[in-house]
Amino acid sequence: MLATNLFTTVRAEFPKKLQFLFEPHRFKVAKGGRGGAKSWNFARALLLQGAERPLRILCARETQKSIKDSVHQLLEDQIQRLGLKDKYDVQMATILGKNGTEIIFAGLKHNIDNIKSVEGCDIVWVEEAQTVSRESWDKLLPTIRKEGSEIWISYNPELDTDETHKRFALKPPPGACVVTINYTDNPWFPDVLKPEVEHLKATDPKAYEHIWMGATRSAIEGGIFSNEMEAALKEKRLTTVPYDRTKPVDTFWDLGYGDTMAIWFAQCVGGYYNVIDYLEDAGKPIHHYVIQLQQRGYVYGVDWLPHDGVDAMLHHNLTGDKTKSPEMLMRAAGRKVRIAPKMLVTSRINAARTVFPQCRFDEEKCADGILGLRHYQWGEPASSGQERTKPLHDWASHPSDAFCTLALGIKNPPREEQVRRIPPSPQTAHAWMG
Repeated sequence: MLATNLFTTVRAEFPKKLQFLFEPHRFKVAKGGRGGAKSWNFARALLLQGAERPLRILCARETQKSIKDSVHQLLEDQIQRLGLKDKYDVQMATILGKNGTEIIFAGLKHNIDNIKSVEGCDIVWVEEAQTVSRESWDKLLPTIRKEGSEIWISYNPELDTDETHKRFALKPPPGACVVTINYTDNPWFPDVLKPEVEHLKATDPKAYEHIWMGATRSAIEGGIFSNEMEAALKEKRLTTVPYDRTKPVDTFWDLGYGDTMAIWFAQCVGGYYNVIDYLEDAGKPIHHYVIQLQQRGYVYGVDWLPHDGVDAMLHHNLTGDKTKSPEMLMRAAGRKVRIAPKMLVTSRINAARTVFPQCRFDEEKCADGILGLRHYQWGEPASSGQERTKPLHDWASHPSDAFCTLALGIKNPPREEQVRRIPPSPQTAHAWMG
């Protein structure tokens, strides 16, 4: 396909499967394996259209801690390649068109409410969309409501249960154009890679289908809880789990401020642990989560914090006070608090594995936590070739660590004197809730 930009007279070639990028569709979805040049061509199409007419464009991904995590550099490179340097001003955190086009960059997770003027965007490009959570999609989509606005989605499929794949590939919404594009559709696929592709195809067909042809997998390679999640699915323990008003709700935490704070909500009912809810956020103080718990309206039992919940210095961003730990502030707010024992990470994981068969998960309310459990995986093997003992520290580790706290809480039931409620003083209550 040859795309011609009317005003800039730039001529750029595109694979035939990506012609839809220049057609009007509410959702433009490209999925597939490596080598299909999805990101490369999405960037080119955005820049050409932004040079032709003034557009407000948001380039997003699930998490973005800095501009280096974004497609900013990719777009800058394509501006050079397309000869559009006279059409765009590349700044540190934005790219501005001389005709009024504005390209901004942001992470979606816990940040959508803070992205200025999202509702006025003409195009939102969500890159590496395979990791985007249900919560992020649920918040983003209704926000993009300008007449004629479009949502562009590019991703390499991972699990067949991932939210993005279910939402846009298995059950695409009205107005969606969905294509699968692989290296076989890319006329510019590098010759140097072709022998490697053929070798993998001959020696490991399943890996070839996933890596190069975009086939989904039923479980993450090296997934720590893959067997447990598969069993929960087969035994229909991923379902609708009602809240029992006659039973207390315990909460189980992984603490974070710069990283994600993750909290599971569970009740012991009929010999099972009903995991009825899940909450996560980032960059918020402890009192924000206490208020969030109160607003859910549950009758609470014990709040289980990880072993570092007693560390005031480590969590001073959460508490706002280097002399007060999360445990101290939560107790002062009238919460019943217990600290999970400190254990080796492998022992925590083994504890979690033993309680999985007793757990039933509310599939809708716990969707993003379940997504994390599915994607939790071991890191790279040691150079000595020894068995992997360190999980990968990424977005999936936070809900998984919180679930390990759940397992340790179940295995260490509290004594009444350890969870006694300490009434907050009027001064403390005012400081927290005022």
